Amino acid sequence: MIQTPTSNELDKLCQQLRDRADALDAAGHWPDEQLRLCGEAGVFRWFLPEQSHGYAWDEVDVLRGYLKLSAACLTTTFVITQRTGACRRIADSENTAMQARWLPGLAEGSLMATVGISHLTTSRRHLAKPVLAARSVDDGYLFDGFSPWVTGADAADVIVTGATLDDGRQVLAAIPTDAPGISVDEPARLIGVSASHTGAVQLRGVHVSQEWILDGPIENVMAAGKGAGTGGLQTSTLALGLARAAIDYLTDEANRRSDLREPTDALDAAWQETVHDLLDAAAGTPCCSSEDLRSRANGLALRTSQAALTAAKGTGYVVGHPAGRWCREALFFLVWSCPQPVLSATLCELAGLE
Repeated sequence: MIQTPTSNELDKLCQQLRDRADALDAAGHWPDEQLRLCGEAGVFRWFLPEQSHGYAWDEVDVLRGYLKLSAACLTTTFVITQRTGACRRIADSENTAMQARWLPGLAEGSLMATVGISHLTTSRRHLAKPVLAARSVDDGYLFDGFSPWVTGADAADVIVTGATLDDGRQVLAAIPTDAPGISVDEPARLIGVSASHTGAVQLRGVHVSQEWILDGPIENVMAAGKGAGTGGLQTSTLALGLARAAIDYLTDEANRRSDLREPTDALDAAWQETVHDLLDAAAGTPCCSSEDLRSRANGLALRTSQAALTAAKGTGYVVGHPAGRWCREALFFLVWSCPQPVLSATLCELAGLE
């Protein structure tokens, strides 16, 4: 039976995540406890079809869930997006052996998966030589190079990543993290969401057997399925979730300070309009492009977090206050899976250009 969102259960989970968010940010430790709570609440099943041990939520319900989770703890929700990207790509493949091996444990939360695909989508694609190359060998391929931005690789059991052959075709595979030749670099120290443990993974002569291949070899393997993409509507959703947290803070403050009421109401109205358009797009009736939605969501994350810091005054500038964390986290959306049209629009907005 398909499980639909239960508001009370989801609200309880979000409060548990919210209560832990500042401590998680301060410590920078991997969010084991947060992910355990999400697994117990069935979050990991939202995104999978029933035949893959999931609840088969439709896209609108998934984005509504992401809005709530990211308003409570952006770091945990970001980790879940990377986990989900891997799960969906495995589930959408024709590789039934990989589905049987990984999906039951991933659905229940006993296993961890992540993606390393930025080098195939937005990162380092301008380089003449691919950062992760593949060479055909008996029973598979040899992967050699590195994947520059992988979230939670030091906690993952499997990484979905791709490499490029000499002829430009690409292959995508689900590679166990204990495969010989894989090593995980020290996670990068990020301005925000550092507890996501995002950093490079080295693959030096890793033998990727044919049984691990999810797709390819084909050109632009990421365009062949929806599973491992990290951009699009979900990224905008997380930015809007962060904005919601800041607006809720401003609303509470405005109940005591009348000078905050008008700007808070204006930000909330812009948020409501953008979320309406986002959910329409998820339902298949878009009124604008995904790039426009992303630009608007990014702008709201930046403006609302800075408004919250302004309202908090000096207290908000002290480490441990959520307003400072929200400001740092908002910057993440300027670099995470940010396509060129969105980047250009942001730069023009910052420069005061039309």
